[in-house]
Amino acid sequence: MEDQSAPIDLSTLRSWTFLTNHAQVLLAVAHNPQATVAELARTARITERSAYRLLADLQQAGYVRRRKVGRHNSYEINPNLPLRDPTVENGLVSDLLRLVADQDVQAHVTRNLRSG
Repeated sequence: MEDQSAPIDLSTLRSWTFLTNHAQVLLAVAHNPQATVAELARTARITERSAYRLLADLQQAGYVRRRKVGRHNSYEINPNLPLRDPTVENGLVSDLLRLVADQDVQAHVTRNLRSG
């Protein structure tokens, strides 16, 4: 009888994630609001072109606001918007951001909850 508790070698499974690319970009912005699009793309493991498109989607929907700071952009997340997923219909962006245990992200969420 085979041992059911043996660990699974995840490297043999197809590559997929639980979070969409939109969520990955949102989390990348939360980790580093001053990141360039190239840096956000690397963090989210997508192409730079995809990162531009996803950021545009997030900005158009009001989830991310872009501000010019000198020659660079800075991004701000609106944590008070609902998650666009029917399985978590009452969930907010702030709920998603709280799932990550990163102090920088938590500071970003707290700051924007107060201003929102």
